[in-house]
Amino acid sequence: MLKVSEIEVRYSGIPIIHSVSLVVNDGELVTVVGANGAGKSTLLKTIAGALHTSKGTIHFGNEEIQGLSTPEIVRRGITYVPEARLIFNPLTVEENLEIGAYIVDDAAQKKNNLDYVYNLFPRLADRRKQPGGTLSGGEQQMLAIGRGLMSNPKLLMLDEPSLGLMPKLVDEMLGAVAKLRGAGKTILLVEQNVRESLELADRGYVLQTGRTILEGTGEELLNTESIRKAFLGL
Repeated sequence: MLKVSEIEVRYSGIPIIHSVSLVVNDGELVTVVGANGAGKSTLLKTIAGALHTSKGTIHFGNEEIQGLSTPEIVRRGITYVPEARLIFNPLTVEENLEIGAYIVDDAAQKKNNLDYVYNLFPRLADRRKQPGGTLSGGEQQMLAIGRGLMSNPKLLMLDEPSLGLMPKLVDEMLGAVAKLRGAGKTILLVEQNVRESLELADRGYVLQTGRTILEGTGEELLNTESIRKAFLGL
């Protein structure tokens, strides 16, 4: 579904990503791990069209997309849920979700998508008429993911969905990601909880200073000595 081939990305002329490649197949959950500053969020922003490559290619299906704008990429079926959540605070939960469905023309499909999100996150259903800005941090993260699901994405990219959440909510959030995977959603995940994300993942990639240095199944990476020392404290 997605193939990133040796991309380079620069900020103000300075390379942040030097050489990153990865593949996400239909129905997979692929996770990207690495230390802060490794280029993980930059990678997702580049795939989403918010940043552009100076080298390399990004294919989605059979089409090169690295020169497309973010709206064009969303219409092709990629949704990016940023780590900052970026919900619309004055709007209600339901209005925030409806904005996520702006490319869906069929009213029945929008209703089905809304029901799916409320089933995944029942607390959002309970708060559907509440302003988004009054939700807790965990509820706002649920809302951000729910809004991303409203467009029927072929590929859902999640950037640090558990960041800043208390441990109980971290488990709940990663449990929701597991449910999405179980439902056949294709997911590219960046997550600070390395063990949990690799346990969920079909495959994973390790980034270091803007380069892909390791790849393998989630289990293979969990059993790699360098991963165990650097991220798991073992």
